Amino acid sequence: MARVLRGLAENKVFDYFEDLTQIPRPSYQEKAVSDYLVAFAKEHGFEYYQDQYYNVIIIKEASEGYEDVSPIILQGHMDMVCEKTHDCPKDMEKEGLDLYLDGDFIRARGTTLGGDDGIAVAYALAILDDDSLKHPRLEFVCTTAEETGMDGAFGIDVSMLKGHKLLNIDSEEEGVILASCAGGCKAEIHMDTERAQAAGECIALKLTGLTGGHSGVEIHKGRANGIHLLARVLLAVSKKMELRLITMSGGSKNNAIPNRAAAQVLIPAGQQAAFAALVEEQIKGAKSEYIVTDPDLTANVCESDSSLAPLTLAASKKVLALILAEPNGVQRMSTDIEGLTETSLNLGICDLDEKGLYMNYAVRTSVASALEPLTDKMVLIAQSLGARADISGRYPAWEYVRESALRQDMASIYREMFGEELKIEAIHAGVECGILAGKIDHLDAISMGPNIYDIHTPQEHLSISSSKRMYDFIVRVIACRD
Repeated sequence: MARVLRGLAENKVFDYFEDLTQIPRPSYQEKAVSDYLVAFAKEHGFEYYQDQYYNVIIIKEASEGYEDVSPIILQGHMDMVCEKTHDCPKDMEKEGLDLYLDGDFIRARGTTLGGDDGIAVAYALAILDDDSLKHPRLEFVCTTAEETGMDGAFGIDVSMLKGHKLLNIDSEEEGVILASCAGGCKAEIHMDTERAQAAGECIALKLTGLTGGHSGVEIHKGRANGIHLLARVLLAVSKKMELRLITMSGGSKNNAIPNRAAAQVLIPAGQQAAFAALVEEQIKGAKSEYIVTDPDLTANVCESDSSLAPLTLAASKKVLALILAEPNGVQRMSTDIEGLTETSLNLGICDLDEKGLYMNYAVRTSVASALEPLTDKMVLIAQSLGARADISGRYPAWEYVRESALRQDMASIYREMFGEELKIEAIHAGVECGILAGKIDHLDAISMGPNIYDIHTPQEHLSISSSKRMYDFIVRVIACRD
């Protein structure tokens, strides 16, 4: 296959980035990309570590004259969110991405790009590969399963590291560095369901064309959640027509707002046209509500078939009630930082099959005391409807440190290079700095990155020019002797 990104820069950033896009790397399936990193370390003669989680640490000793300069940790994650358009045939667990250039942007046809966080890995490899650069000891920490709960960061052993300055390259806005982030957890809800044979016809309803997005940094934008919207439509229809659920599905990652959802239902024979009319009435209202955030919302009704018996009427109502009764979306905005979401949750995965109903939420908050009341609420709602909620994977918020030499140096370098002030912000999303700060004493950390847009969606695109500028910035930062 011809290289799409060849020659975009004098360094090897885009060469390595393209390599990564051709290695399938959803969370929990990182062995191939982990082995790629190990092969890189072996080829260059670098010290390296690979653990049972497939986390990789690569160490390059200081260049001449930098032996006494404090080591720097470069950090990112190797997994990516694998989302695609409803009509994309690609198997993202087995196939590489189809890259193309669109002006200043790199995109992938029909899928997420994996700029989150492939660009961090590409930066680190290009820096480690360039012997012309002046630098202290560099320690590249590349984790797994970040997108599904930061499992790699929780499990990694960093006892071999000597650095106390960490550049996490996992944010998506040039000129902005993050100094704190939300903590959170995963909430999974299970409900047993009762099925019984019934007469009628099987109909499929599919919602597509929703915008979706990152469940942390874009949750406040008011975009429709495909699962919630589907449940809402079906509940409204069930008030006017007998309706039994057969299957229901939506989303594939709890940290991505679902951009589509589908269901199979059993309705009275000969009522397909009436069902379609009721759906269209509901979609008309939804389109009006979401005209700005989800202008391409589309509903499709068609005949279907299923070997499964439908849920009973009572079970169908309980499933829809549970989906709609559980909280979802922004729960509270910060009163300290204007425009920052304080607490939220996202229903990212829903599956109704022969095993019952399964729902998976990403729960986030920057206020530790807000987490337990929210998860308690979820548990109580689930229990009241005969379901159970399991709360797991808690991870800490990354608290703001007022005095940071690293932040000060970076602000000075940025001002010198670009003639602008570097913005310092907090983010309503999880980055691994908080977990690593709990493993490394006195860690001075920031999170940064180039401009990446629409992450966790098939519209994701990475700015070429911004990637070049931020690479040059990182090189200047690691060359700083302070």
